[in-house]
Amino acid sequence: MKDIAELHRKMVLFFIGFLLLTISGIPLIMYFSSPYLELKGSNEITININESYDEPGVIATYYGNDVSPEVIVTGNVDTTKPNTYKIKYSLKKGLFKKEKERTVIVIKPSNKVAPVITLKGSSSVNVCPNKSYEEEGYTATDDLDGDITSNVSVTTKDNKIIYSVKDSSGNTSTIERIVAYQDVTKPTITLKGNSSVTISLNSKYTDPGYTVTDNCDSTIVNKVKVTNNVNPKELGTYEVIYEVTDSAGNKTSVKRTVKVVKPVQGGVIYLTFDDGPKNGTTNVILDILKEEGVKATFFVTNSGPDSLIKREYEEGHTIALHTATHNYSKVYASVDAYFNDLQIVHDRVKRLTGVDSKIIRFPGGSSNTVSRSYSKGIMTTLTKEVTSRGYRYFDWNVSCEDAGGAKTKTQVYNNVIKNLSNKRVNMVLMHDIKPQTRDALRDIIEYAKANNFTFATIDENTPDVHHRVSN
Repeated sequence: MKDIAELHRKMVLFFIGFLLLTISGIPLIMYFSSPYLELKGSNEITININESYDEPGVIATYYGNDVSPEVIVTGNVDTTKPNTYKIKYSLKKGLFKKEKERTVIVIKPSNKVAPVITLKGSSSVNVCPNKSYEEEGYTATDDLDGDITSNVSVTTKDNKIIYSVKDSSGNTSTIERIVAYQDVTKPTITLKGNSSVTISLNSKYTDPGYTVTDNCDSTIVNKVKVTNNVNPKELGTYEVIYEVTDSAGNKTSVKRTVKVVKPVQGGVIYLTFDDGPKNGTTNVILDILKEEGVKATFFVTNSGPDSLIKREYEEGHTIALHTATHNYSKVYASVDAYFNDLQIVHDRVKRLTGVDSKIIRFPGGSSNTVSRSYSKGIMTTLTKEVTSRGYRYFDWNVSCEDAGGAKTKTQVYNNVIKNLSNKRVNMVLMHDIKPQTRDALRDIIEYAKANNFTFATIDENTPDVHHRVSN
């Protein structure tokens, strides 16, 4: 009996001990089986309106493993509106759930920066007295409100246009445009034809005419005065002066130069060579010209050796300008592109010879149509513009066709001699980069001498040889 009581006592003590051990371990079990969730960054974040909100995120683990992607985030922040926003984070694992909350406050800071008004066009303009000012436009921006152009008010007082705007913080800006109703622009006289004309002695000079425009004066066309002192019976250089004054007193004057020269006798041949120089052809051509006592004209490019251009000049030939690149897509892209290209080859000739050459030939000639692909009407503009800048351009009336179908020296020879005439000036187009032209040259010269032709180089007195412009 005593033994049974002792056993019962021990069993009760074991049960009580087991129960106490179990109860004391529950918090430890809960600790290790519950997920961990903590905010990154501050629990409360304050940002200015229109600033971006970059979510800092959370740290979340479960049994030592990263479970951040499983955190559910609710709530959003509208940074365009001042307010207090709540972002909630929730993580549930097993029987346990953890939650956190972050407060984001969007505020509108104190703004003392005034908006900026920007005028399109000038802040000071002149308008014809008989016309009204046409608004050129404006914009208004604010560092917080952004584009507030629609808020600009426009008023007129005397000769001022006043532009005002206020931002949402109450800051204001004002700017003025001064409008003067006066005509300060000169009329424009545009010469028809070339600004430099050459005529033969005792021939008739017919003025090509002009056009005149003015920004304010519609009666300007009847006010042009033309002074013409050209005397075709005397050799010399004359000027035709065109003058006009508009109703506001603005005066414009332009002139055309007319040269009266001795007529060139028929049977003169101008041998002209394009696209060089080139070793192997140009140097041989120069040898032939020297041996035959003939002078020619070379329309050079930016290619080939400098030494050959120097030799051409030193041996008495005319060095004229063709093109730097001969790339139609670049040369005829625009008027500026053409003159930029021409300036390069001009500077090369000036550097090598000291000559400020003003004699030119357009790539493809003035009648070329390939330029249409790059700039419609450019040849019509260029043929006038080059003369207004002091250049003289020359086309041709005889072609050896060495850049086309003439592949042999016989073909080159025949194409030249069959088109020579004793009744006119013969401007012969050849290319000193072509072997067939090199090989045909001496025979052409010998034929010309045998048939009483003479040779000359192009100079300021050479009659114009122009094609009909087709673009």
